[in-house]
Amino acid sequence: MSDYYNAFEISPVPTPGPDAVAPEPFRGIYGMPAFVTIPTDDLAASVDFWVRGLGFIELFAIPGTLVHLRRWAFQDVLLVAADGVAERPPAMSVSFACVLDQVDGLVESCRAVRPGSAGDPRDTPWNTRDVEVITPENARVVFTAAKPFDPASEEARGLAAVGITPPDTGDHNEGRA
Repeated sequence: MSDYYNAFEISPVPTPGPDAVAPEPFRGIYGMPAFVTIPTDDLAASVDFWVRGLGFIELFAIPGTLVHLRRWAFQDVLLVAADGVAERPPAMSVSFACVLDQVDGLVESCRAVRPGSAGDPRDTPWNTRDVEVITPENARVVFTAAKPFDPASEEARGLAAVGITPPDTGDHNEGRA
């Protein structure tokens, strides 16, 4: 991994930690480096779920056709009016970063807007806490929060086994674990 370097300054994702603060929704206009387009047969219900359940804002809309949603910078979703949606969620998912103190609230708000839409949070071997949400359009959305790095943890040992070392080693991948 020696070709990589720390470039956290271009990301809106805060450094993991118990006092990490999520950035405010980003209202700037930029050329989107990536985005998700999701067809919906009920644009109003979809917007309601993404805004009240998932915490997105409506950046702009073309009435009856498209709604551009956003959370943090580079977390863009285009909801597009369609005649039908998938009957089942696909195996593929889209993931959005969040901070640890948002996970439980996200689960609660999704379940309040659409019961059964959010799974239970789970910890991963790559040191995140994730929650999977199925939206009204049957999109599989994962919110993932980096956990503080504990060099003595099982996750740290697993990451070290594949060449990802803690920030204090001076390696080029510092800050990534």
